[in-house]
Amino acid sequence: MPAHLTQYLVMLPLLAWVVWRRVSRQFGRQPIQRKRMIFRIVLFSAIGGALALSGFHRIELAEGLAGGVLSGGALGLLGLRLTRFEVDPLKGDCYVPHPWIGALLTVLLLGRLAWRLLVLLPQMQHAPAAAGAPVMATMGYTASPLTMLVIGLLVGYYIVYFSGLLIHHRRFQQSRLTAV
Repeated sequence: MPAHLTQYLVMLPLLAWVVWRRVSRQFGRQPIQRKRMIFRIVLFSAIGGALALSGFHRIELAEGLAGGVLSGGALGLLGLRLTRFEVDPLKGDCYVPHPWIGALLTVLLLGRLAWRLLVLLPQMQHAPAAAGAPVMATMGYTASPLTMLVIGLLVGYYIVYFSGLLIHHRRFQQSRLTAV
């Protein structure tokens, strides 16, 4: 195996762990953690903003990202309508996300990344690392509007979904206080 591919073998366990965490958070009762949600909103906004800068080089990348963000925002609103809010005696205020939307997003992301990897794998095996630059950067891994669309879908979904969860949680707390 070429030496420049060993870094990807090291990253596979980390990727598997991240995917497992992502899938486990799409099912069942999840505690509302305001600080983490705010951090995720800021993080996804920063990722979306940084990726939008790629539109300065190729407009079709910005179009793919924008289409994904808009579609993801609409999907986030649908996800909020289908989310249930509960109070758990141990976890406190919780939400139960709609499992099919989370599963759809996970399958789309993993499917697109797997397809992109399969397309680039023959090129990576035969290309020497150019002056210490990562092979994926020289291959233009994000140079696909469809990949940007899927990433934009995730960015838009999570910004809208987490923002909506925070707004609804605030209303949920206020309604409980007025009921007491």
